[in-house]
Amino acid sequence: FVAGASRGVGFEVVKGLTRHGYQVVALLRTDDVRSQLESLGASVQVGDALDADFVTAAMQQFGSEPFAVVTTLGGKGFTRDQPRADYLGNRHLIDAVKSQPCQRFILVSSIGVRESAVALPEPVLETLRPALLAKAKAEEHLIASGLSFTIIRPGGLLSEPATGMGMLVADVRVAGSITRSDVADLVIQCLASSEAKNQVLSAVDRDRTRSEHPIVPFIP
Repeated sequence: FVAGASRGVGFEVVKGLTRHGYQVVALLRTDDVRSQLESLGASVQVGDALDADFVTAAMQQFGSEPFAVVTTLGGKGFTRDQPRADYLGNRHLIDAVKSQPCQRFILVSSIGVRESAVALPEPVLETLRPALLAKAKAEEHLIASGLSFTIIRPGGLLSEPATGMGMLVADVRVAGSITRSDVADLVIQCLASSEAKNQVLSAVDRDRTRSEHPIVPFIP
């Protein structure tokens, strides 16, 4: 189940999962890319992750069948007074699957959240603060949920072809950038990895990394 599949990392995750033969259900807020995702072989559900009842109903479809969740939800709501999906949408997903056979819950967050704030300069943190605070609450809610999780915090996201040089690191001091396609590839690697269970990891490109310390890649 992929939430936030309409664009960016979420869309790339759906492409990668269907290419690897996974059965994929994609959650979209609007119909805009429905035909594209269905042409890839994904099933599509259209609805708002900020609606708890809708999310609960959407997750009921799996019944007793094991499944996994990947969420890239983020951003502002349709209207100015709506809360950010970074926290509330992800909270609804987490709460909806706690009593179901969810094998892994992968939350795509961001470098700069919680203890990884040390990786970014203060002006950048100040600009991103509303999003980072919302993502921090989502991370904390997931960690406290009891679900088997992996949190992946990408650096600056690039809309370029994959380089194949994406890597995961446990060191919160590492910053850098990475293509959306490479983040998606790392997400898919973590899905079936026992090593990645209950890990919080940063994702950067090996050739676009900033750190004053030796970097030790995490191998999922």
